[in-house]
Amino acid sequence: MRSRYAAFVVRDAGYLLRTWHPETRPPAVDFDPATRWTGLDILETTEGSAFHTTGTVTFRARYTDGGGPGSLHEKSRFVRHEGAWVYEEAVFAE
Repeated sequence: MRSRYAAFVVRDAGYLLRTWHPETRPPAVDFDPATRWTGLDILETTEGSAFHTTGTVTFRARYTDGGGPGSLHEKSRFVRHEGAWVYEEAVFAE
């Protein structure tokens, strides 16, 4: 999760697409030039160890958009795909 957040910060679309499950991956990642990511808090994790095939990460990511502050609160599901952890989908997002 932290590496995907960092990829959003530096706008690394290639990394984001490589770490997205092929069944839910969009054709491209569009970055809003007005959005600047300013912090990440991991609130909860479930499963996701070497012994699991799925896991979730609940997080709050802070940003500014056009000068105003905001945040994204999401619970993300990750799965193992071809041996690597990949983002599958948002279970919920606020």
